[in-house]
Amino acid sequence: MATVFDAYGVTDTGRRRERNEDHFFVDAVLGLYIVADGMGGHAAGEVASHTAINTISDFLRNAQTDRDFTWPFGADNSLTEDENLLLTAIKLANREICLLAEERPEYNGMGTTIASLKLEGDRFLIAHVGDSRVYRLRDQGLTQLTDDHSWVNEQVARSIITEEEARTHRWRNVITRALGNKFTIDIELGNTDYRPGDVFVVCSDGLSSMLANPDIEEMLRQGAGETAQVLGTRLVERANEAGGLDNITAIVIRVLDAEAQDSRTQDGATSPGDATNPGAEPTRRV
Repeated sequence: MATVFDAYGVTDTGRRRERNEDHFFVDAVLGLYIVADGMGGHAAGEVASHTAINTISDFLRNAQTDRDFTWPFGADNSLTEDENLLLTAIKLANREICLLAEERPEYNGMGTTIASLKLEGDRFLIAHVGDSRVYRLRDQGLTQLTDDHSWVNEQVARSIITEEEARTHRWRNVITRALGNKFTIDIELGNTDYRPGDVFVVCSDGLSSMLANPDIEEMLRQGAGETAQVLGTRLVERANEAGGLDNITAIVIRVLDAEAQDSRTQDGATSPGDATNPGAEPTRRV
């Protein structure tokens, strides 16, 4: 069955922060969706997240057009080409951030999380570092497809504290992995299938810390049939209404049946992704 992806990204400074250190990337041609949540003094967090987004997207774009490019790291024979490419792109980003921190004292200690989806045939690859998340809404419910690399999540896994206690714990923002901490990086890689009707969300913890998973699910279900732009905007607005304690970023990706979408468009409906907006991308058919 042919599918169409309607994707849109939204970011907001929130109500407490003076600058936005989140960055996101949406590219339907590459089938690539990334959220990066930077950290560090002054503007360092913004530099880290921006460097990560640019390095990852540039590498994957170049790899798609130049089949003779040089691999900066060794490939893993147990992984597919796309899996190797995605991991290599994130490793490159980590190296660039570490080098910048070494060269510029004001960038010392900067880092960023990464949460990403990369289209590979009939599935999405998922790669993440830190506590930015990937969700999938399907008929059975909302599934969190990533595990937070955070101190509180490790405590929950060991049954020392509950998930509810973790949401308000004073160390809830302490992450155990980030790009830029050291030159070697442990990236968690997974994958998921997709089908028409699915809705994916890639977000920073500025969203997930303000909205519990049941709240996110309820909003997505209430917005069934709405565009990715509408859904993403509503999620960010609701996170601000809940306090907006951090920068808030969300990418929403709707998986649509191409034939049904063609029928709607012929009847006068607007095709997803037609909006002229930096967060929007043309629909991609698979």
